[in-house]
Amino acid sequence: MDIRQIKSVGEYSKIRGAETLHPLINVLDYDNLKFLEPASYNFSFYCIFLKETKCGDLRYGKETYDYQEESLVFVAPGQILTVEKYSPGIKPKGKVLIFHPDFLRGTALNHIMTDYRFFSYSVNEALHLSIKEKDMVVNMFNTIENELQQNLDKHSKTLVISHLQLLLNYSTRFYDRQFITREHINK
Repeated sequence: MDIRQIKSVGEYSKIRGAETLHPLINVLDYDNLKFLEPASYNFSFYCIFLKETKCGDLRYGKETYDYQEESLVFVAPGQILTVEKYSPGIKPKGKVLIFHPDFLRGTALNHIMTDYRFFSYSVNEALHLSIKEKDMVVNMFNTIENELQQNLDKHSKTLVISHLQLLLNYSTRFYDRQFITREHINK
């Protein structure tokens, strides 16, 4: 199977039929997006998919990606995500946050991105969110999107980076909760 390379935030936005709010970072809503064709994709940027519906099968690298409704799926630059098929009659619902590593240049967040291990191939399980957690994540996505829709000024990048880091820190907390909960259930 061929691997389709998508090199920029703008290219991804165009493929999905969405406006590009910023050349290095964007938030897209599934309600307004074209389907991504079943294929293997190599993105040159980070992707955080908020999947409010399970609409098909995904593979991350060579492994099936375990996700369900109300999940976050994380993909790092250069890694392969395969959209295998869509479930008939189910429309994807949720949001997508994409950002290029160049957006992080010159920020403290750039130096700690490797700490967010959920972008790794070794994590082939989505972050399953409670209703309260999903609401928090949606609010953070919306805050970033609102900031990108403002007239850009010297504070814009700092504010977006702060909210992005907050989202990643909460995701770390939620993943830790998910695995602790599973440990207790397994005992």
